[in-house]
This record gives sequence, C-alpha cells and structure tokens, in this order.
Amino acid sequence: MAKESMKARERKRQKLVEKYAKKRAKLKAEGDWEGLQKLPKNSSPVRLHNRCSITGRPKGYMRQFGISRITFREMASNGLIPGVKKASW
Repeated sequence: MAKESMKARERKRQKLVEKYAKKRAKLKAEGDWEGLQKLPKNSSPVRLHNRCSITGRPKGYMRQFGISRITFREMASNGLIPGVKKASW
C-alpha cells in the first residue's frame, strides 16, 4: 500500500494539469516557450504517474481497469469484476 502522501501528491498534480490544460495548449500553439516555463512544473501532464485507485501501487498498473495487477487478480478471483474469470484449459 502506498503512503497517503504519495497518493495525495498525485491527486494534486492531476488537479494542476486540469487547471492549466487550456492555458498550456494556448501557449504551445503560439510557440511561447517562455510563458510555458513560467507555469508550475506539476502542471505538465508528463509528470503524472498512473497509480492503482485502490492501493496506490505505481507499478503493474492496468489502464483498462485503473487498478494494479495484484488487485485485479484478487478482485477477479472473488468475482468482483463483471465478465472476467480465471482462464483454465
């Protein structure tokens, strides 16, 4: 389980990215690189990192479900994800 401070930091970055998205797009279209540099560093979408929405784990993230592979396996085994079942042949 990730530290709460790491989860909070990612949420804060996400809010900044959303807040400055239009302004960033406008500055890029104009080619105003100095204006872009004056924006907060964390307002850049490149600085975002995908994390599991349940545990906050940064690695083994599955985009389709928004959770880590470990959480996915546990939930699939318990039948909590509709349409997903363990393969056996």
